[in-house]
Amino acid sequence: MPNRFLVDAHLDLSTNAIALNRDLTQPVHAIRANETRLGWTDTPDRGKGTVALPELRAGNIGLVFATMIARVTEPGWPAQATRLPGWHSPQQAYADAQAQRCWYEQMEALGEMVPIRTRAELQQHLALWQDEAQQEEKKPIGYILALEGADSIVSVEYLHRYYEQGLRSIGISHFGPGRYAAGTHSDGSGLTRLGVELLTEMNRLPMLLDLTHLTDRGFFEALDVFGGAVIASHQNCRSIIPGERQFSDEQLKRIIERGGVIGGALDAWMLYPDYRQAQQSPQALGINIEKLVDHFDHICQLAGSTDHIGFGSDLDGLFGTEQSPYDLDTIADLQQFEAILQRRGYSDDDLDKIFHRNWVNLLSRVLE
Repeated sequence: MPNRFLVDAHLDLSTNAIALNRDLTQPVHAIRANETRLGWTDTPDRGKGTVALPELRAGNIGLVFATMIARVTEPGWPAQATRLPGWHSPQQAYADAQAQRCWYEQMEALGEMVPIRTRAELQQHLALWQDEAQQEEKKPIGYILALEGADSIVSVEYLHRYYEQGLRSIGISHFGPGRYAAGTHSDGSGLTRLGVELLTEMNRLPMLLDLTHLTDRGFFEALDVFGGAVIASHQNCRSIIPGERQFSDEQLKRIIERGGVIGGALDAWMLYPDYRQAQQSPQALGINIEKLVDHFDHICQLAGSTDHIGFGSDLDGLFGTEQSPYDLDTIADLQQFEAILQRRGYSDDDLDKIFHRNWVNLLSRVLE
């Protein structure tokens, strides 16, 4: 039986390609071997990556939300905030994001990827991947262009420029302070004045708001301003793994009430309580991919259905196998969830929803 079609709602592909100099047209193991041969040690995940385009095809992951990340760290911010990596002006951040967008365009030119901007393009792409006569290696990876952190939106007018370039999902915060909203590790702060203006303007466009990384205060403020479709692209449950990076039951219920989808993430620090990055081993702690299903179970109990969960793996989100479940070698191993979910009592229809249908249904409602 062929692998079940799968959507991953959060992959930092261009960051890996541009910032980490990874040729993602090559297989994962070739990229690892090259980094090991070169002796690169600038980041903890060198020689330990898990994501590349061949492995996406091997795992039948034919549609992804592909991000651009370009932070601003303004010189006037407090010392702790200015130690976070980021550009010193939104214009620099915009230029960086555009370089990442151009990488996606280069993948299009090679036939490796294809942008999904409209409902018609989505339907055409799904039909291609459902055509078993089409050779696997010839199928391009479809991508929804997403922005993780909105700092690179120079002004509200740039929102429309980005939209014309294909942007369809925006998470307005990331880590620390932000031009539009505070993010992870900035609890107590919320939207800025610019953030309110941006969300108000986003109401005019068929676009997703990704609530991931918002502080608790910012989360509820954003829902009050933005009236469109919301998601949490890579988000787990605080009731299982304490900490402000996860969402509370109240937050999860609000996303469910708005018809949103929550993408389960596979970063070890979101799967194990008080995980110490760069100090603890996922294998020693028994962190396997099944840990994510506990979060799926919990969200299903809150929702009363399997209609609001999916994958948003965040694999290679500046971490590799050193901070991934020990039984995951590459992203193609997401297919292991079929047997795990069946063993946990999920039906065949449930699996289709989790693997792809929930994300596809949401996109079908939002895209023009």
